[in-house]
Amino acid sequence: MKSLFILIDSLFQLYLWIVIINAILGWLVTFNIINTSNRFVYSLIEFSYRLTEPVLRKIRMVLPNIARIDFSPVVLVLGLIFIRNLIFELFAPYLF
Repeated sequence: MKSLFILIDSLFQLYLWIVIINAILGWLVTFNIINTSNRFVYSLIEFSYRLTEPVLRKIRMVLPNIARIDFSPVVLVLGLIFIRNLIFELFAPYLF
């Protein structure tokens, strides 16, 4: 049972890092620091976009648009941390 919770925790951590990398890459592209004509950079951005966009799109539909700043990655990161902690608090309080 402990192995299952460690796997779930690892998946949450991996997705959390993908969301953070996606946000940072978005800022770097917006401020023209990295160029998307580089094939590796484009594939990295496309990969992170495809993994995070379905969830971020649902959050953007709920959040109001504040000064054209996208707060959806912050909400997603906080939500992932909350769900991760809730899972361990409810289902595995004595495993660790």
